[in-house]
Amino acid sequence: MGICCDLEVDVNGEEIFFVNKRILASFSGRLSELFGKLVSTTSHLKVIFHDFPGGAKGFELILRFCYNNGKINFTPCNIILLESAANFMEMKRLPDLTEQMEKYFEGIHRWTWPELVLCLKQCQDLSAAPNSSTILEKFLNIFVAKLAFLNIASPCTSSSAISSSQFSSDFSSDSVKSYSSQATWWFEDLAFLNINLFEKIAHAMLSKKFDHSTICSFIFYYQKSRFLRASPATKKVKIIEAVINLLSLLDTSSISSRGLFYLFSLAVFLKISKSCKMKLEALVGSKLDEATIDDLLVPSPRGKKYMFDVNLILRLLKSFLVENRFSTRRLNKVVCLMELYIAEVSADPYLKASKFTELATSLPDLARGSQGRIYLAIDMYLKRETEILDQMCNIERKVEEMKANLKNQDIEIA
Repeated sequence: MGICCDLEVDVNGEEIFFVNKRILASFSGRLSELFGKLVSTTSHLKVIFHDFPGGAKGFELILRFCYNNGKINFTPCNIILLESAANFMEMKRLPDLTEQMEKYFEGIHRWTWPELVLCLKQCQDLSAAPNSSTILEKFLNIFVAKLAFLNIASPCTSSSAISSSQFSSDFSSDSVKSYSSQATWWFEDLAFLNINLFEKIAHAMLSKKFDHSTICSFIFYYQKSRFLRASPATKKVKIIEAVINLLSLLDTSSISSRGLFYLFSLAVFLKISKSCKMKLEALVGSKLDEATIDDLLVPSPRGKKYMFDVNLILRLLKSFLVENRFSTRRLNKVVCLMELYIAEVSADPYLKASKFTELATSLPDLARGSQGRIYLAIDMYLKRETEILDQMCNIERKVEEMKANLKNQDIEIA
């Protein structure tokens, strides 16, 4: 005799299931409470779920668990989803189910790398779900610990060293993408992460004392792989802000200068928050001696007549001088860079004399006393100003001559 299907369940509008009310209610506290309060004259009921974790796939797992008298086979592909769905349904036997999950989870060291990544993708799918999994955070910590165990930060780690460890079975040659001396083989596998999970993983790496250079490389890889595909602009802003916030937590010595200046070139055209803007300028300023002249030729803000954003460069210079005023080697590099910059902006007819003076006098006397090219830049600017004044005088003289000629011809001048 077949099981009576007297309950219709609409799961997130994806699929409709016809199930046995008694069986589900015997396991689900959520349905048991609902049916206990319901007074109905009909034996057929309908329940609509709008935010069921994992949708139809998650509900199918619950059905298997309930119809099999509380037993189910756990896999890396379903454990996070099952627990999240069980929490949602307020399973009466949840403590028993949780114990089963915990026991299975103890064997995570036997999971292959693809299984770990699949589980991570499931974590991402469920991270925004109501009553999200309590195992999720635990898994993230274990996942990052696995990467840390492999000494990803150390390019000297060999496959033989890995195979001799207690975790040899989970990262064998057929489960890891040809692991070699490269410390970045896993970057591509994690490029699918959304911003929220990316930030969680990066923070977990910091807590696990990952090498900051490796974290920095991962951050820049993620930024480049996601930024160009991001749309609309608000998503681009979110990516850039997340990257800036994470970089601000790293040792500045570990941050790639080229990656930082590329990030800088992207950020100047986006409306990022004031706090992120300040963090980025502090980072760029700290590495100003490693910049090129092209890095500094930032166009002026929209609506301004002058060619380049001189105020921005002055802020970067100020940030650099805070910590490097007496570092002769680094300071000399910045002096040479600023001389080139002043020479470039001196050709701007809209650059005010006060702003040019601020640029020319922004470096400490120690630096300016040993460098002569800056005076040549000042001379270039003064000559340009003189030429402009001469042009204005010539224009005024010609206007006066025209007025005189017209007057001689008895033409009234307005």
